[in-house]
Amino acid sequence: MDKKKVLKAVADETRMNILKLLLRHNYCVRALANEMNLTEATISQHLKVLREAGLLVGEKRGYFMHYTVERPVLLELAKEIIALADIRQETCKPEKRADCPSKDKRDCPKKGKCSDEVKEFCHGANHVKGE
Repeated sequence: MDKKKVLKAVADETRMNILKLLLRHNYCVRALANEMNLTEATISQHLKVLREAGLLVGEKRGYFMHYTVERPVLLELAKEIIALADIRQETCKPEKRADCPSKDKRDCPKKGKCSDEVKEFCHGANHVKGE
């Protein structure tokens, strides 16, 4: 799955509405156009983007191509978004990072006159106690 393509595809409101319709029922271009009150050409362009992102597959039925959503692609994207949301933020500990500029007290604009809350946030927990 190309996440960038999938995210760009679902970012468009019309394409998202097409997906919602197709999740409930298989449609051909003409039926989608009628349902959404758009031209068939417009629907075709949106379907192309969704297909290229791997979100849709088409099945020929007589003269018409009916589209269905590739649910596994949506589920994979959902899992990645959930994993992203589950990342826990850690407290900044400048004393444990050699490259952290806040370790150098000369960079502090208040020259040590910070509140305990600011000291802990900017300089780490050890600086609150004067360590």
